[in-house]
Amino acid sequence: MPYRSGAAAFSDVLAGHVTLIFDQFSGGSAEMYRSGQVRPYAVTAKTRLASVPDVPTIDEAGIPGLYVSTWYGLWAPKGTPKDVVAKLNAVVVETLAEPDFRKRMAAQSSVIPPREQQTPQALGEFQRAEIEKWWPTIKAANIKPE
Repeated sequence: MPYRSGAAAFSDVLAGHVTLIFDQFSGGSAEMYRSGQVRPYAVTAKTRLASVPDVPTIDEAGIPGLYVSTWYGLWAPKGTPKDVVAKLNAVVVETLAEPDFRKRMAAQSSVIPPREQQTPQALGEFQRAEIEKWWPTIKAANIKPE
């Protein structure tokens, strides 16, 4: 059943109407886990999350290769001058290195990519890889943009 919000999905889990959901492990879901209201099956990542080291990876749980993550990027319109893109990227890299920012992201179980992956080129490569990975599923399920 599709949900319009994580809160609605978790309400149904807590009520016993739904037995399994996929959710980004952050805020509310992390608190429900820590309080014992829900039990995570696995993280859909290659490595365990530092914020919940006792939760196994999807590989360890017996479903190898199902890597799903929420990720963010910053795009500029096509034709934006390279020096403007470089300045924007420098500000992003600087922000990602700030200890307070990193602490806030870690509290939300967000993983900041290593410095060498914080470039426009790396984002483009990652986006292309994600499209290539998910396109067959999207096409097979006949998913259309809303």
